[in-house]
Amino acid sequence: MKAITLNSTQPSKLLLTDFQTRSLLPGDVRVLIKAAALNHRDEWCRQGLYPNIKDGVILGSDGAGIVSEIGEGVDYELLDKEVIINPALNWGENQKVQGPNFEILGMPRNGTLAESVIVPVDRLYEKPAHMSWEEAAALPLAGLTAFRALTYQGNIQAGENLLVTGFGGGVAQFAVQFGLALGAKVSTSSSSTEKLEKAKALGVSTTFNYLDHNWISKAMEVTNGFDLIVDGAVGDTLNHLIQVAKPGGKIVFYGATLGNPSKLEARKIFWNQLKIMGTTMGSDQDFKNMVSLVNEKKIKPIIDQVFGFDKAEEAFNRMRDGKQTGKIVLVP
Repeated sequence: MKAITLNSTQPSKLLLTDFQTRSLLPGDVRVLIKAAALNHRDEWCRQGLYPNIKDGVILGSDGAGIVSEIGEGVDYELLDKEVIINPALNWGENQKVQGPNFEILGMPRNGTLAESVIVPVDRLYEKPAHMSWEEAAALPLAGLTAFRALTYQGNIQAGENLLVTGFGGGVAQFAVQFGLALGAKVSTSSSSTEKLEKAKALGVSTTFNYLDHNWISKAMEVTNGFDLIVDGAVGDTLNHLIQVAKPGGKIVFYGATLGNPSKLEARKIFWNQLKIMGTTMGSDQDFKNMVSLVNEKKIKPIIDQVFGFDKAEEAFNRMRDGKQTGKIVLVP
């Protein structure tokens, strides 16, 4: 089958190649991929910034397709079913945190950027009927991360003020959409006027350009502080978020693309009784609840652009350069 693998000998670090697939083990299923989506995790693997990476592994965590083969012990009724794949493997029994054997599809286990993928049967969920293949493929990883950040960690409530930073990326996009669906008063930030206009079209009440030095004072004037802030950048922007958090509020971050903060406004954190939490992916229960919300509210991901497998380098570069609004999807 055709697959996109990590290959450090290539200038792009990517190789579209013929890949010899394996036989199914008991409990396995083979899914013919109709569409797969990129995440920043894939780009970090390409740049060598992810732990335990190795050449020859098929990249990709997000995928949607049709069950074409089942292993021993799998219900025959699953054959030919349209499914999405939960890329979070071996979370464990503790809803609070993933277990020691947790891993994410696409490294070190072969992922979804291929004509087919083999996964344990318990990773399959029925494809939301209101979504196209491209939309369904865009949902799993970013959607799960955003849903857990908002619900389990952030405990967002209807009517509360929510700030989602960095609108344009997949997790931020879903956090905005889920926040709106759950009845929050949603604000978002970006350095792109075009991206902020798209956020307004979704129903976001207030937007901020974080390059505007007055955005913090503007945010406080409009909201009097946020009950929950969901962020994927951290770095020294954490102190800006502390300033716009309402006393008793929460800051949940799912990434640190700007690295660690050089200083921390500790006094404001304890005086305002703020809660700062990290979050990664989500449990099986989180995934199930996310899919239920998506189906109930008929939520559709924003698709930035669709590429063929032969245009993988272009797709990766677009994500690397931050040009996307929503999810970048690849099709075999």
